Amino acid sequence: MNLQPDRQKHAVVTGGNKGIGFAICQGLLAAGFEVTLAARSIDKAKAAIEQLQSDRVHPLVLDVADDDSIERSVATYSQDFEHLDVLINNAGIFPDEGINILTIDRNLLERAMNTNTFGVIRTTQAYLPLLKKAAAARVINVSSGLGALAGLSADSPSYCLSKLALNGVTIMLAAALKSSGIAVNSMCPGWVRTDMGGASAARSPEQGADTAIWLAMNADSDLSGKFFRDRQEISY
Repeated sequence: MNLQPDRQKHAVVTGGNKGIGFAICQGLLAAGFEVTLAARSIDKAKAAIEQLQSDRVHPLVLDVADDDSIERSVATYSQDFEHLDVLINNAGIFPDEGINILTIDRNLLERAMNTNTFGVIRTTQAYLPLLKKAAAARVINVSSGLGALAGLSADSPSYCLSKLALNGVTIMLAAALKSSGIAVNSMCPGWVRTDMGGASAARSPEQGADTAIWLAMNADSDLSGKFFRDRQEISY
């Protein structure tokens, strides 16, 4: 086992192979982190890593909708690293094209909740022993303004509800992990030019990633259970 020295900061970014997740990986690498780029397949992870051109980024297979995949990812990660400083729960789906709250079926609701909400809970639970070994670990959940009470939209039902629930998860995890010194926060990246956001979105992936990187590195470690956009606290 070739463990990294304890002084090295390490981050795991789920859904790190594209969009906001990829930009988060770029920003953390630039700041000197060892970054584990997690994707649903090893091919996707390796293809993204080729673009980053760094020897401090490592591929990991992690499907947040699959508990077995989550557990295997922890075992794989633990072969090389003994602690985790930052977990960024970025992976998510937007399955609401062409439907609304009046037409959505149970299966679609369950799919969004399983990935966007339950996946965050299970991933955080699985990596918790590694997070507890860090000096002051941080968990960052990539949420959305559509998950705020004032932002709910009838035209994005499963996405809105799953992100609303994710914000609730953030509050509960922050309370549960306060005694362990682990900060847990949600952030809204804004409307970003990604596969999910579309080409007409106002923000670049780098702009969308900025607050997550700030929360990982520079935000006061006493901040926990909060919701941020553009490095400012916003209302749930």
